[in-house]
Amino acid sequence: MKKIFKVLMIISFVAVFFGCATSPITMPDVEHSLVILHTNDFHGHPVAFYDYPAGGQGGLPAQATFVNEVRAANPNVLVLSAGDLNTGRPESNFFKAEPDIIGHNYIGYDALAMGNHEFDPNAEEMQKQIADSEFPWLCANVVKEDGSYIDNVLPYIIKDFGDFKVAILGLMTAETAKTGNPANIEGYVFKDEVEVANELVPKLKKQADIVIALVHMGIYDDAAKGSKKVAAEVPDLALVIDGHTHTKVEEPMMILNKVTGKEVAIVQARQWGLYMGDVDLRFMNGEVTGLDYKLVPINVKWREKLDDGTKVYHFVDKEIKDDAALAALLQPFVDKVDAVLSEVIGSATAPFLNDNTRKVETAIGDMVADSMLWYANSMNLGADFAFQNGGGIRTSMADGEIQKQTIYEVLPFDNSVMTVTLKGSDLIALFDYIPETVGHGAMPQVSEGVSFVIDVAAGKVSDVLINGSPIDPAKEYIIATNSYLASGGDGYKMFKNNVGVYDSSLMQRDAFIDYIQYLGGTISPEVKGRYTVK
Repeated sequence: MKKIFKVLMIISFVAVFFGCATSPITMPDVEHSLVILHTNDFHGHPVAFYDYPAGGQGGLPAQATFVNEVRAANPNVLVLSAGDLNTGRPESNFFKAEPDIIGHNYIGYDALAMGNHEFDPNAEEMQKQIADSEFPWLCANVVKEDGSYIDNVLPYIIKDFGDFKVAILGLMTAETAKTGNPANIEGYVFKDEVEVANELVPKLKKQADIVIALVHMGIYDDAAKGSKKVAAEVPDLALVIDGHTHTKVEEPMMILNKVTGKEVAIVQARQWGLYMGDVDLRFMNGEVTGLDYKLVPINVKWREKLDDGTKVYHFVDKEIKDDAALAALLQPFVDKVDAVLSEVIGSATAPFLNDNTRKVETAIGDMVADSMLWYANSMNLGADFAFQNGGGIRTSMADGEIQKQTIYEVLPFDNSVMTVTLKGSDLIALFDYIPETVGHGAMPQVSEGVSFVIDVAAGKVSDVLINGSPIDPAKEYIIATNSYLASGGDGYKMFKNNVGVYDSSLMQRDAFIDYIQYLGGTISPEVKGRYTVK
């Protein structure tokens, strides 16, 4: 059945691409309605999980129940993912996202726009994920050097609902050329998203009643980047469904298109399957006539502290029961992980929150960086300080017991601890790059031994001190970091100009576990004041 699906998808794409499809306006002067459910930045959260302040949130079994309810009440439903399926909890990471794909297949997703983290697996693993997916992967603006698309990935699809057709165009942020895993993006060309969309949308508009952009690009204050740029500069889009920045869009973001003068809605549903966006889109004669939107919490909870100190947890909306059949399919993955990672390795006196790790110094960022410095110097590697990208820290740590599993959630990437030796001149270049990273995954978290000030408005870093002294351009410095950054990831190409590297081969999360135990097992959150953002 899966092979038949793949063949039909390819035939559909070829027919549309070469203009063999029938006229898109199948029922003129009739208003159509389409419900679109969407998620983004799922990041390996297949079963319900802890997210501050409570456990039991999200999960594909509850999501399946909600989707089935919507399908039962509406004749025309699309279920879409705006990318970043990979990299999150151990239930996913240990099995290369196999349970996530099982769950998305079960729910019946119609398409996934590739996100930058779809390059976290190597090429062979990516192709296995695509083969296991009973839904197409979309990406129109990333091609191989010969101009062909990523193997078994489509630029777009056309969904035929009988009375109307919908084109779904997939785009990925071109910044993946800088932020993607360097080893896995080699050989690919990341083309400008707007240029590619402007080339394809006119063709799609001839073949479908409406065109939806399913993109992994992000929502930024700067209207000249991310999905805002696509909405403003690409005419004839009915809707932009976005991901990448984990933005909680509770009301559609309306962007004026510069070409048509019409507003285009952008939606995004935060992260991890905690919410599903629910769009009721109405259109006639190829034009949007109405749009209603809500963000549906999937068992999201909040905490109430009573006068007697008791903590009570409430659902933000109603409780959604798990789909029993899907829960049973995913339980073996949970059991295998629990058997390995249930060991308690310490405790936290208060939560280590990760909410602002891409914006400012945080206690969890300090702790992660300190663990790398500690481990590197326990091996007598002579590191001056440690440097961590904020985007590599993926979740908060709750107060109370810390299991090994928690650390795998905080640091899900398979990165080892490395030391990189840089000339002072290259280290200066590294700090000069930092103002560009504020608000992004490349935002640094650092260990003791370094201090500086980031002036965002001026685009400068000042007052840099390494162990109390300014950087000497002629001196060499040893930085403990993770293997992703050491290879030039997140735009830190300066690390590739090194005059020496050493890979400890110890996974970063294992160093973190060892560090907690070295500290005696009980840790408390404290922001050390290593840098200032102004």
